[in-house]
Amino acid sequence: MKDVKLIAGTASRQLAEEVANHLGLKLVDADIGRFPNGEVRVQINESVRKFDIFVIQSTCPPVNDNLMELLILIDALQRASAGFITVVMPYFGYSKQDKKKSGREPISSKLVASMLEMVKVGRVVTFDLHAPQIEGFFDIPVENLTSVNMIAAYFKSKNLQNTVVVAPDAGGVKRARDLANAMQANAIAIIDKYREDFSRATAMNVVGRVDGRNAIIFDDFIDTGSSMVEAVKAVKNHKAKKIWVVATHALLTEPATENLKALKEVEEFVFTDTIQIPKEKMFAKVKVLGTSEIISNVIERLAGGISLHPFRPGNGQ
Repeated sequence: MKDVKLIAGTASRQLAEEVANHLGLKLVDADIGRFPNGEVRVQINESVRKFDIFVIQSTCPPVNDNLMELLILIDALQRASAGFITVVMPYFGYSKQDKKKSGREPISSKLVASMLEMVKVGRVVTFDLHAPQIEGFFDIPVENLTSVNMIAAYFKSKNLQNTVVVAPDAGGVKRARDLANAMQANAIAIIDKYREDFSRATAMNVVGRVDGRNAIIFDDFIDTGSSMVEAVKAVKNHKAKKIWVVATHALLTEPATENLKALKEVEEFVFTDTIQIPKEKMFAKVKVLGTSEIISNVIERLAGGISLHPFRPGNGQ
């Protein structure tokens, strides 16, 4: 790791410090802030010439600020003659906008991919893309890591019996099946969801048996929580025994915290730290699983030219 350096964006500073500790490295000394007019200010205070650089920054809310900061930070590294640059973006912003749902709409996730390539990023590492086909928007390598094995290990430690993994919509079926397989729980169910507009969805029915079973509702992210509220109600109405809510990315856009707190029937809300959850949005039932060990293992393998396969991030290997 002597030719490797890590640098943190402001959105993922805590996670980057944990990764650095795993790797026995120090984060690059850099000042990242804002000018009085709101523009991003970056000053790198040590040499990065010819080093392999791993930039750790989620493009979570405020998405535009964090994305612009990432691009400017990469530009500063390029102008400082850094070597190969890998962006570790635990949460990939704009991932919901992966296709045109109607006429005259952008495909914003493709635009983000183009912007990263424009500043000459060599590789992107991320977690649980909303749509795996986003990898195809890039002409550079993309490592789409999964939180499934880590989440499965957590629930296995609870020794739950008669468990069903619930996809909150049809698009999450593969994700639910992967978690069920990793937990060796063969049962999945699907919620038939109707979306009235981009901000609200209504759960219509549950396809599959949940009555008398421990239900784990698994999604890639929670935004305002309104869809999850409907999903929990649907599962509860179908007489699930106990309910857990799981998501890789805890966006928790207001009023998400209030929405989730109101779900008294939920045993626990399990998230990962791909997005740092502010203290004011934490509450008693929230459990956060750390991704730093997975990320550090991946960085070690990438830096050493070691294949990520059959390595399965998150299962203790």
